[in-house]
Amino acid sequence: MAKGRVSFDQKYCKGCGLCISVCPKKIIELDMSKVNSKGYNPAHVVRMEECIGCSSCALMCPDAVITVERD
Repeated sequence: MAKGRVSFDQKYCKGCGLCISVCPKKIIELDMSKVNSKGYNPAHVVRMEECIGCSSCALMCPDAVITVERD
């Protein structure tokens, strides 16, 4: 099975949650311990080892802050 690695450009993430809603593995959450320069809690992956690299999150992101790499 393919594995993926997701990264977020956290300084531009506005915490809209669309990526969270479409992740089939439910491994994306808002990082409530961080606030970016725009005043938002950015999204991040909590269990990267479970990522399947489907790119649903990146396709849904209105601000194109998500990069997905596949093994």
